[in-house]
Amino acid sequence: MIGIIGGSGLGELLGALGSGEKHRIDTPFGETSAPVVTTSVAGVPVALLARHGEGHLLNPSSVPYRANLFAFKKLGVTHVIASGAVGSLREKIAPRDLVVPDQIIDRTYRRAGTFYEELAVHVELAAPFCPQLRKALLAGGARDGATYVCMEGPQFSTRAESLMNRASGGDLIGMTAMPEAKLAREAELCYALVALVTDYDCWRPHPAELGHLELLKEIIANLRAATDAAIRLIRGALPAAQALRDSPCTCRSALALGIWSDKSRLNAETRTKLSPLLGKYL
Repeated sequence: MIGIIGGSGLGELLGALGSGEKHRIDTPFGETSAPVVTTSVAGVPVALLARHGEGHLLNPSSVPYRANLFAFKKLGVTHVIASGAVGSLREKIAPRDLVVPDQIIDRTYRRAGTFYEELAVHVELAAPFCPQLRKALLAGGARDGATYVCMEGPQFSTRAESLMNRASGGDLIGMTAMPEAKLAREAELCYALVALVTDYDCWRPHPAELGHLELLKEIIANLRAATDAAIRLIRGALPAAQALRDSPCTCRSALALGIWSDKSRLNAETRTKLSPLLGKYL
């Protein structure tokens, strides 16, 4: 099963991919952002989840990332395609572009970033996005490669911060890819992101002739256009993503060498709680 996480824009339009059965899934980390909808798109079984909840009520710091990924794992999801609105930190990456990033800088600081608070687990994250799943998405014509800077928010950057993020090598700025990508790796899920570019952040001066209202209208129009394109891209990538289910991938064995704790010392409560994630190693 392919999990699809819709961010700003796409979260409200997941119904365009299909309607199906709603699931409220119990997790040790609370409720998911919204009910998970399972359905079939282009003959591929998918699980759809709006990251910010029904009505977009959850800000980026309040999203229950652990519950969302844990629920996907319980449902049998193996690959996750996520989306999210971003600002561009580079002139060459224009509003309305779709980008499949290959690197990330985590600048969040208020979010629970691991499933494994009762033991020591260290997963490899040098390549934070699954190369195989990225390739499936890139076949649809998205821009290849970028470094995504994940800020805490919910406020947008100051101009000094925007310039600092450019200087540190960032190409995109967003608020939701972390800890989502880290947790996907800890859950041994293949994970890739489609970034929907809405604007140039604030490092680039806005056209003088545009007032704040006109600028906002332009950004919303860019998001809507990018969202429509992202739905087409994801729909087209699903058959190739499903074909990866039998392909060996290091993402799906990330815990093989990542559990540093003595497993024999884990108590029964922890074993039961984490069995959907660790079961095959216990």
